[in-house]
Amino acid sequence: MKPFLLSAFIALTGTSVAYAQTIYRIERPDGRITFSDRLPTDPSQGKVIATGTGAQSVASSANLPFELKQIIAKYPVTLYTAPQCNPCESGRAHLSARGVPFTERSVGTAEDSAQLQRISGDATLPFMSIGSQRVKGFSPTEWTQYLDAAGYPATSMLPAGYKNAAATPLVPVAVAPVAKASAKEAPLAPPTAATENSNPAGITF
Repeated sequence: MKPFLLSAFIALTGTSVAYAQTIYRIERPDGRITFSDRLPTDPSQGKVIATGTGAQSVASSANLPFELKQIIAKYPVTLYTAPQCNPCESGRAHLSARGVPFTERSVGTAEDSAQLQRISGDATLPFMSIGSQRVKGFSPTEWTQYLDAAGYPATSMLPAGYKNAAATPLVPVAVAPVAKASAKEAPLAPPTAATENSNPAGITF
């Protein structure tokens, strides 16, 4: 199946995606970046960007089998998708049918596309990461090879009614700060450098 190119989608439709926001990314004047669950009290504290908590982790794993929890902890799966992307829908369905819990990041703006370029090297979608491995485009055979190598069960072990967290935007949506709120801050972890395996048959983790 041919990969979906996000840049063409954005150029033709100008579509962007809106989501409910709960966590705030604060870019301070000195260049430091922090996160808070509340908006800063003073606009001069820096540029404030909102993002969703669902982007930070896979849906709750409290009721998952122990074996599956261990695999998720070692090799978490993140799926990068876009609206109106048929290969993305096929990739999402493939993971869901196999019972693979995953975090979904939606790429729906030019800013998202630029960030995807930095992560994966181009704008091909869907894009999937499994631990440190990176897979561009959707191929059932290739995705199965990677999931097998990571140790994910061939058939679903998910409990009835399990749902992954809703997709969240790759680049948080900017919002204006408001007054009279205290900030709870945590340092931003450095981004993980993207890697690529050109030989799926020799996958190692």
